[in-house]
Amino acid sequence: MSEAVTEGIRITVRTSYVPERSNPGSSYWFFAYEVTIANESDEPAQLLTRHWIITDGDGSVEEVVGDGVVGETPFLEPGEAFTYTSFCPLRTESGTMCGTYGMVRPDGRKFDAVIAPFTMSEPYTIN
Repeated sequence: MSEAVTEGIRITVRTSYVPERSNPGSSYWFFAYEVTIANESDEPAQLLTRHWIITDGDGSVEEVVGDGVVGETPFLEPGEAFTYTSFCPLRTESGTMCGTYGMVRPDGRKFDAVIAPFTMSEPYTIN
């Protein structure tokens, strides 16, 4: 799990390995991640953009930049939260993600809410 707070916006991420969508024999591991964006400030804020930095176990880096998340640009009043689930395939059995969400306040002030680094890793079975 990862968690960070920027200007009262708390971003929490939980990950899970999805074995039924993975194929390790073909160097394909599939992970789900659940993000909760909670507005703990006393002002509304809207998520406009996302910027992810994905690093696989070999050190290869991919950046993903775009508008919104899962097709939405949630507007959060104080005390509200927005949760969504997305996915990340990797060529290695583990990797990390981190990034920022571009946020804006009603008065036009923009800021980047930090998404703290988190690890995606295939769980190992101990016999």
